[in-house]
Amino acid sequence: MTRTSRTDTEHGVPHEVLDAVLVGGGIMSATLGALLARVQPDWRIAVIERRDRLAAESSHPWHNAGTGHTGACELNYMPDPHDAARAEEIARQFAVTRRFWSALTGTPESECTAITPVPHMTVVFGDRDVAYLRRRYDTLHRSPMFAGMRYTEDPRTIAEWAPLVMRGRPPGEPIAATRFEDGTDVDFGAITHELTNIVRDTGSRLLLRHEVTSVTRGADGSWKVGGRDRATGLRFTLRTRFVFVGAGGATLRLLQKAGVPEVRGYAVLPVGAQFLRTDEPSVVAAHDAKVYSQAPSGAPPMSVPHLDKRVVDGRASLMFGPYATFSTRLLRAGRLTDFFATVRRDNLRTLAGAAARNLPLVRYLIGQLLATRGRKFAQLRRFYPTADPAHWRLVTAGQRAQLVKPDPRGLGVLVLGTELVTSADGTIAGLLGASPGASTAPSIMSDLLERCFPDRHARWAEELDV
Repeated sequence: MTRTSRTDTEHGVPHEVLDAVLVGGGIMSATLGALLARVQPDWRIAVIERRDRLAAESSHPWHNAGTGHTGACELNYMPDPHDAARAEEIARQFAVTRRFWSALTGTPESECTAITPVPHMTVVFGDRDVAYLRRRYDTLHRSPMFAGMRYTEDPRTIAEWAPLVMRGRPPGEPIAATRFEDGTDVDFGAITHELTNIVRDTGSRLLLRHEVTSVTRGADGSWKVGGRDRATGLRFTLRTRFVFVGAGGATLRLLQKAGVPEVRGYAVLPVGAQFLRTDEPSVVAAHDAKVYSQAPSGAPPMSVPHLDKRVVDGRASLMFGPYATFSTRLLRAGRLTDFFATVRRDNLRTLAGAAARNLPLVRYLIGQLLATRGRKFAQLRRFYPTADPAHWRLVTAGQRAQLVKPDPRGLGVLVLGTELVTSADGTIAGLLGASPGASTAPSIMSDLLERCFPDRHARWAEELDV
């Protein structure tokens, strides 16, 4: 694709019709772009990102916990300890993800510096949660996906697995843990860059500092994707046969502007997060795991507390959180008007119903907003009793858009995870929601290819093996 002239950019529409425009420079667009580059290297593709670099929002390594989600340690994926279906599905999807990254980048996983082996653990406290975890383990370890999982209620074993968790802990409290060795810490930002390079190698374009503000259907059935070049202030318009919107919190608004009926009644709630982070070598060296626990009552689905080993650019750190924050921005570098721009007549009932159904969530968020640094640190000490405040600092993570869907009565239901939305004719699609999206991106995008390109999918599937 060649860039249009100044006149075309400001006022006209380029004569060239692209095969695909991918809105958003994160892991989702990078994954779809790499898939398309593999099966259709002759396609003309444009990836559009409003920031001045890729992976600047939720895919940035310090804007997420870096967990390669497998369902092994995340209790929110298995509220019923006897039902492993969701956890097994996520485990299968992440297995696909690991194969995909290795195959497309041509790098064996053992040599990929963006993926670090880190065991995944769950630790719970108190009789009720210990009984729950015991039942959960009994269910999971019978599954081939989790055959290597271990369980213990012995404090000495837990101290071997996660020394910081037991250091200085008073004796006698009921405690239990599971450990899954085949866990990972992932730098999703680095993966985003590698996958986008595959797209660029086919001759497709990456347009940074370009903000999409409109998506409209042309008379010929193609889509016009328009916006502003933030570097020059000039307007741009691209024509394309297919649009994917992977713009995080901005996705719903763009799908609404495009008039996609499949998102009628959909809404989003902005949920931000902070983490405590330490780079203190003596502390970091004593913890080699991602340790998850139960979410507080009323917490949003993505707010399960966890103490994580992180490895970014070859350097290890620890993070604990998340602590919920609130802003009407839907992107970390968004605008305060973002949330209000998504509110429409068709989703007012959805939002009102969600608020009425989730009063504990409202109370939780208010409590989080009022929490002092000392109170936040007390939550860390529930995991790590001897934590020294001097070693830790608060950092701001990415901004998430929690998806809210109407139920059959039109009332709002909070949705755990991500949802792929495609138009009836398959010419436009978008991804809404949050975790575990990045970890399952290849499976989600394979689903997109099947739904949006059914006539080509059988041939593509043989080439992709995802």
